[in-house]
Amino acid sequence: MHALKNTIGIFLLSFGVFNSAHAILPIEKLDSYNGAKAYLVQTKTLPMVDIEVSIDAGDRYDPVGKSGLADMTAALMNYGARGSEGLLNEAQIADEIADLGANIGLSVSGERATLRIRSLSRKDLRDRAVRLVAAMLSAPTYDPKIVEREKQRMITNLLEAETKPEYVLERRFKKSVYGNYPLAYSPSAKSIATVNTVDLKQFHKQFYRGDRMIVSIVGDVDRVQANEIVQTLLQKVPVSGPAISKLPELQRSVVEPLMQREVQIPFDSQQAHIAMGMTAVTRSNPDYFPLLVGNYILGGGGFVSRLMAEVREKRGLAYSVSSYFVPGKDAGIFQAGLQTKNDQAVLALEVMSSTIAKFIADGPTTSELIAAKSNLMNGYPLRIDNNRKLLDNVSSIAWNDLPLDTMDVWTKQVEAVSLEQVTNAFQKYLAMDRMQIVVLGAKK
Repeated sequence: MHALKNTIGIFLLSFGVFNSAHAILPIEKLDSYNGAKAYLVQTKTLPMVDIEVSIDAGDRYDPVGKSGLADMTAALMNYGARGSEGLLNEAQIADEIADLGANIGLSVSGERATLRIRSLSRKDLRDRAVRLVAAMLSAPTYDPKIVEREKQRMITNLLEAETKPEYVLERRFKKSVYGNYPLAYSPSAKSIATVNTVDLKQFHKQFYRGDRMIVSIVGDVDRVQANEIVQTLLQKVPVSGPAISKLPELQRSVVEPLMQREVQIPFDSQQAHIAMGMTAVTRSNPDYFPLLVGNYILGGGGFVSRLMAEVREKRGLAYSVSSYFVPGKDAGIFQAGLQTKNDQAVLALEVMSSTIAKFIADGPTTSELIAAKSNLMNGYPLRIDNNRKLLDNVSSIAWNDLPLDTMDVWTKQVEAVSLEQVTNAFQKYLAMDRMQIVVLGAKK
């Protein structure tokens, strides 16, 4: 019965997207509280509420030599906190979450830390979940014994990850593309070992404050209830704090000879893993949509993409190959990659490179553009067909300072993309003599 209700609700929401004068559920800007911005989308399909707190406290703020500090600061927040009724240890927090039937998740990306709540919208359960998260957000304890335990667990996981080619490739690729920008550095066993309780408390005090937070809410609550949620969440969070040093700007990948741009990493693996890419655009860039549509044709459209046709269908060099843009608020990159047999690595890289080069030079065909726009537009309902996906969109819009009607006009912006815009955008932001290349595992 619950599955049937979900299906019906999703269908009705998706149907309404393109069949109502006010197709997309509107994003409401809530009252600012303790320096934080807040937004709401009301949905009545299910008696649920999804809440996200985005904090400008991502990996890019890790101090030199302490990569992983931002991750640990967030990850350990649910292992102990001081609430309004006293100290809560990790067992009590876990029991409360289980008793509520709620989901509480913490994660960290390059730019931000996120704390998410998924709860029934019934007031008593919702309020308990929000109060619990408020304690975690404002007063985590970072017990030294737990910190040491989790450090050892993370070090073990990192050492294991270093045996996996995908991890080694991605870490080296980030270093190549980001250069001296803070996101070039990845956590290691050595950097995690240097982190201590003082570091965690200091990082939390410095970055977890209202003026660095955005709250996004999607679900079965009205504006008054949503404002109450925001106030409860942030009641004990400081409004601001000491000035934080400004991050350097991400410099565009430089023109270099191939021998300086390509890195070969010996690795005992059955396949060669290849990544190539360079710096690109932020999400708010006016050329975002031409690049989005163009990349769907180049490598983002699965079996209908050019890279798939050239690398897999015509030559059988790889099971899968793709390309994508990763646009953030302050930085962005383009990346393409594949896995292939070691003795085919040179040919696979050559085909991938030549396909990308040709697309940059010539752009798409008219038929490719029409098909790509149609697929993206017709698939848009699937991007917003439940509360979690709506929350993803609302959070992205708020974080990247996009207009609040972004979801309303998304398909129109895709539809408006022209051949000339795609070609110009790819030529403006991508260049083969700037592409960083990492090849791991291939035998010469």
